[in-house]
Amino acid sequence: MPAATPIRLTTRALLLDMDGTLVNSDAVVERCWSAWAVRHGLDPVAALEVVHGRQGHATMAALLPDRPMEVNLAENEQMLAEERADTEGVVPVPGAPAFLAALAGLPHALVTSADLALARIRMAAAGLPLPPVLVTAESVGASKPDPEGFLKGAAALGFAPADCLALEDSGAGIAAAHAAGIPVLGIGPRAVPHHPDAHTPTLDTVTVTPHPDGTLTLTLHP
Repeated sequence: MPAATPIRLTTRALLLDMDGTLVNSDAVVERCWSAWAVRHGLDPVAALEVVHGRQGHATMAALLPDRPMEVNLAENEQMLAEERADTEGVVPVPGAPAFLAALAGLPHALVTSADLALARIRMAAAGLPLPPVLVTAESVGASKPDPEGFLKGAAALGFAPADCLALEDSGAGIAAAHAAGIPVLGIGPRAVPHHPDAHTPTLDTVTVTPHPDGTLTLTLHP
């Protein structure tokens, strides 16, 4: 059979999710959220289907829809404290160090449902540099799948949403980017069922080429 042809995506700026996209924090997420689900009489496996990509209070609201939001917000603060204290098993997604190194000096932003403290802790635990522009939980009034975070990331970089490319692993994140009018490169197996515009299993098959006209080409190598 002939060799597969590389896929090339052209954009002007990149909007990067963190968990599952740059950082593999699944071990922590599974520990913290499984324990939370058990405490509330919920199926941990079902809970983990909802948690990825969302802020914690939004996950709680989805799983316990009749509970007052102020309870979710208070419990989310406890969850964030647990997650900040647990970095065991937090590692970079394969290829993330080289990928971020290639973005130095190019327009890119982190758009994450984590708060700033957790973002700093997880990126440091994975040995990754923080992008120059950060859109964290404190930056928005609504969690993914609401598009607010991605719209703010594009605006902070000075680009129209359609001139950006989002990198995402979760259904909530992909839905948020698409709602913002931003095409999506899905990262990893979680992204596949949610119809990203392109997909790669990890970042170690992705190269970035800047051009004199300001565009960037991402090449996905088979």
